Amino acid sequence: MLTPLDINFISFGIPDAIDVLLVAFIIYRLYKMVKGTAAVNIFIGLALIYVIYIIVQAFDLKLLGSILGKFINIGVIAVMIVFQQEIRKFLLYIGSNEFLKDKQWKKIFSFTNSSQNTFTFLTDEQAIIDACFNMSKSKTGALIIIARKSDLKFYINTGEMVDSAVTDKMLENIFYKNSPLHDGAVIIKDNRIVAARCVLPVTEKGSFPSHYGMRHRAAVGITETTDAIAISVSEQTGAVSLSVNGEINPELNKEKLRYLLEKNLKA
Repeated sequence: MLTPLDINFISFGIPDAIDVLLVAFIIYRLYKMVKGTAAVNIFIGLALIYVIYIIVQAFDLKLLGSILGKFINIGVIAVMIVFQQEIRKFLLYIGSNEFLKDKQWKKIFSFTNSSQNTFTFLTDEQAIIDACFNMSKSKTGALIIIARKSDLKFYINTGEMVDSAVTDKMLENIFYKNSPLHDGAVIIKDNRIVAARCVLPVTEKGSFPSHYGMRHRAAVGITETTDAIAISVSEQTGAVSLSVNGEINPELNKEKLRYLLEKNLKA
């Protein structure tokens, strides 16, 4: 008969805890990237096939097990093909240093006051607000990206270097329809317009409203892979929207836009 001394308990140390945290964090980030897209259904389908394969192996069903086994063996290649957009986003996320700067890590490992602001305040937010609503009146399409902790260097390098003070006239001149810089996005970093005509990733969410154009898709796309704030002005309706964390806040007035800017810059 076994005594309590004969039972070997599973050891769980600091390396195991770190291992679990890393895996949980990676799964969480991958889920955030595929949430709301068709990739979620594909992922569930692959998971069900793997569960069926385990059951088939347990019952020793050789023919079905052989067929499913062939599928499982090429599973890595299939996943890379099916999830190429999500893998690209994940690699961009790691390459932009967001992996080490993510708020989830801060919550877990920070021993400082979590309410302390680490962002550079935007001193010219009124100029941005005025520019957006001036362009809204004339239905001039615009896409303005405000960098926070992400340096956005990859996206800055896709555009034309500007290095200008943030003024409403400068933003309006850039997005004027006959301007050579009006296509693409303007990126503001450290209270300077650093680049214009920048190319951004677009969201792949299957549930994304169809009445939004590519400008809004790019606004949501950049905020899915970085912590940037994106402000878009619709060329069709003149509506002003703000996107952050992959979510879009549409049809804002000046007061609501100011509130969301201040809230997210202090987050």
